[in-house]
Amino acid sequence: MLNIDELKFDEKGLIPAVVVDAHSKKVLTLAYMNKESLKISMEKELTCFYSRSRDELWLKGETSGNYQHIVSITADCDKDALTVVVEKDGPACHTGSDSCFTNTVFESENRAEFSMDGLYALLEGRKKEMPEGSYTTYLFQKGMDKILKKVGEESTEVIIAGKDNDKKETVYEIADLAYHVMVMMVEMGISVDDVRRELASRHVIDHKVKQEKMASDEM
Repeated sequence: MLNIDELKFDEKGLIPAVVVDAHSKKVLTLAYMNKESLKISMEKELTCFYSRSRDELWLKGETSGNYQHIVSITADCDKDALTVVVEKDGPACHTGSDSCFTNTVFESENRAEFSMDGLYALLEGRKKEMPEGSYTTYLFQKGMDKILKKVGEESTEVIIAGKDNDKKETVYEIADLAYHVMVMMVEMGISVDDVRRELASRHVIDHKVKQEKMASDEM
């Protein structure tokens, strides 16, 4: 474990901290810490930064309620920059955006990035704009009964493909099922983060169960 005194703060006593969402892996913001704010961050397990414009410490979320709960802090190879992995209570940006990094400067047409969060955002856009000719628009127009029917149908297709031990077909059907489940999520207002948090809570429970089992086996 690295000691704080081993870190290399700049001539103003600051070190850059890249804040990353623990679940989505999205970069949320770039801020600065000094030794005092870093100590507070570690003690409270909440991000505390140094404001260069106000020349003071600020605990993220103290006024907005959008706290960032620290999972880990890692220094780079030169020990002059930090990555802070967090679980957030709300938007990271003062504009209300999930991340401060929203202004695209360049995006390769040949290497399009895919993510479940991106797909969810696309589906939200479809529900809001309802473009003609879109299958997703059709589902939202038909409503929950139609969406649930499709989820049921795709679930059956996954079972059939899995029963046939057809890997390629099973992957194809799982993708269909995932898409329709996400349409249902958008319709119900269930976010990807909601599901991540639920899975994360089960991971902790599963880890505890494994530990208890190992302990009982040793007795």
